[in-house]
This record gives sequence, structure tokens and C-alpha cells, in this order.
Amino acid sequence: MKNIVILSVLSIVALSADGKSRPKEVSFAAKAAQIHESVFTIDTHCDTPLGLSREGFNLSLHHDAKESGTKVDLPRMKEGGLDAQFFAVFIGQGARTDEGHAKAKETSLRIFDDIYKSVLAAPELAEVATTPEDGYRLEKEGKRAIYIGVENGYPIGHDLTMVKKFYDLGARYITLCHTANNDICDSSNDKKGAEYHGLSPFGAEVVKEMNRLGMMVDVSHISDESFFDVLEITNAPVIASHSCSRAICDNPRNLTDEQLKALAKNGGVVQMCILSDYVKKPDPNPKRDSAMAVVRARFNNFEGLTPEQEKEAYKAYRSVSKQFPNKLATVKDAVDHIDHMVKLIGIDYVGIGTDFDGGGALADCFDVSQMGNITLELVRRGYSEEDIRKIWGGNFMRVFREAGQKAIWN
Repeated sequence: MKNIVILSVLSIVALSADGKSRPKEVSFAAKAAQIHESVFTIDTHCDTPLGLSREGFNLSLHHDAKESGTKVDLPRMKEGGLDAQFFAVFIGQGARTDEGHAKAKETSLRIFDDIYKSVLAAPELAEVATTPEDGYRLEKEGKRAIYIGVENGYPIGHDLTMVKKFYDLGARYITLCHTANNDICDSSNDKKGAEYHGLSPFGAEVVKEMNRLGMMVDVSHISDESFFDVLEITNAPVIASHSCSRAICDNPRNLTDEQLKALAKNGGVVQMCILSDYVKKPDPNPKRDSAMAVVRARFNNFEGLTPEQEKEAYKAYRSVSKQFPNKLATVKDAVDHIDHMVKLIGIDYVGIGTDFDGGGALADCFDVSQMGNITLELVRRGYSEEDIRKIWGGNFMRVFREAGQKAIWN
């Protein structure tokens, strides 16, 4: 069961500026709280593992989002009524050399270790999960389910056996690339442009190996050409673990209507991201842009850093963010993406993947404790409990289950 505190949290938004309740809003809030309590909720992408080794952060303790700069911990997951969360083993793109790949592999294995240590230290609060059934079981037990995904196939290098290595460690999806091309495919954000015009020959083998293992292929971050190459090859439905609609916000990280239709035809699911720049075109903030450019240049665009450099880069990033905060998009802006995608491809192919601790945040869903505000907005717009059950987890868990059923390695 979820924490009933969500009812009081949601009820706050039912008050007008003068503190007087609005009957219709009270009704919406009560209905949203009941639905949020009853449905299985999963967020398919956060970068919280980046901070697990950071001094002063304990996953089992409650942290203030504004003070700590963190968006996810186990108490706040409970407070926000979130049953399950995919933790990303994120590796920034570095040198595509034997040495670079070896370093990336070493870093990825350290992050896996950090996840297990942090979750195993709080057995009364959470467990590492590897199957859809685990998530539903842990929900009934009142625990959080922590799943694992790998963000960026870079540490695979040219070694196909690393895909199974990651699977055996508990990873259930791999985001094929990040903000730059790698040896698997082209990225949607590489300033150098296309290298393969889609998947590389090795990348095609990676997709086939993931299918063989029953591992979900994540198409977030990859280029349009890479996206369609994946759909041409895969024998299982795919996911976009944290992406939005390009028709609503014109950003290359978002999916076009053509891609969304193809994803639905594949039987996959797109998980709406709440990173503000992907939700709504940001207002100009030249001072922040200039300061952040200095930080990015100093820390090699946050790629190929040592653990010590990562800590320094985080502090510098936090400093700029505090000094020059962006005006964030709202939950209403985010649900505009859900509305568009549902109208375009149907209710069965849409979910939620926040990108918390990797930039994800909205003005009124700033951390995981405020996840119920998304449910409230869905209720306001007339989505039924069954619709919301699908969006909050049912659609993704279907794909998760189908990918596993198509595995042929065992």
C-alpha cells in the first residue's frame, strides 16, 4: 500500500489563493488521491545512482530537494506514491578507444555496485527488482521496487558479451547511446552529425542480442535514422524510457509524430519525460547559458570524468543552477504531451519516465514526492482510472513482460 499522505498533499492544490476550497478541485483531488493510491506506478528513468557515492547522500533518508539538489530517495518515493523506479547506470560518452571503453566498463560496474549496496542497506524499504512480477509483489509488501537500466551503450565497446553481463547484473534495458555517437548508433544530439546514418553493423548485433536475452531496447537519445533501424531489426516491442513529443516541443531529443506512430505499430511505449527543456521551449537565460558553457568546457561536457572530477562538476553545476535558475515548465505543460500522444497513437502506448536527477523537474513536480500532481492533472482532463493505470505503469509493464517472453537464450 502507498502512503496515505498523498491525499493531504494533493488536497493542498485544491485551495485557491485566498485559502478557500473550491468544491470541484476538492473532488478532483480526492479522486486523484484514490486513483494514485490504487494503481501501480513506475518511473522508467532517473539518474539518482550518480549521487549514491556522493558524501552526505543516503538513499534511505529523506532529503530536501531544494537544499540537497536531489530528486529521489526511498522516503520521498513513498511520500509521492511511486511504487517502482528504474535507476540508470549512466555513463557519459568518452573516447572510443580500448582505454576509453575499459574505463567506461569499470565505471559502469562501480555504479551497479553502488545501487546494490544502497538498496541492500534498506531491506525494509526496497529491493532490487528484475521482473514485472517483482514490482507488483513489492507494491503489496509496501516496499519500493528498484529496477536497473543502462543509459548509453558506450561501455559495451566492441564486446557483445557485455550485453549479457549487464543483463546478469540486473539491467533490463539499455539506452543505446547518449548525447554523442558511439559504436552502436548515431545520437540525436551529436553536433558532428550522422556517422552511420542509423545503427552501425555492430549496433544491429547489439539489438539482436538484447532481443535474445529479453532485454528492452531503449530508443531515447538515438537519432531518427537509428530509431527506424531499430524498429526494422527488433523482434520485440521497444521503449523510449524518457522522451516527449516533438510536435509539442521542437527538440531533437523528442519523438516526431511519424516515430510515435511507428512505435505504437511496434507495440512499444513512449515514457513522457519531465525535463523542462523537452517539455516546453525555455525562456532565454543568457547569463545561465554563459555560466553553464564555462562549466561544460571546464569538465569536458561532463564526459570521461574521474569520480573526483564528477563531484567537482556536480558542485559547479549546482552553483550555476542556484545562481541562474531556469523558469520550469509545469505539470500542465507536460500533460499536453500525454494528450497529444494519446490522441495520436492511443492510450496503450504512453507512460512516464521523469529523468529526475538527470535534469528532470517541473515547477509543480520538482521531485518524486510530488508525483501525484501528474495524476491530478490527468483526472482534471477526464482520464479514467483505467487510463491512468495504463499510463502510470500498465503499458510499460506489458512491454517489459513481452520482451521477456520473446527471449530465446534460456
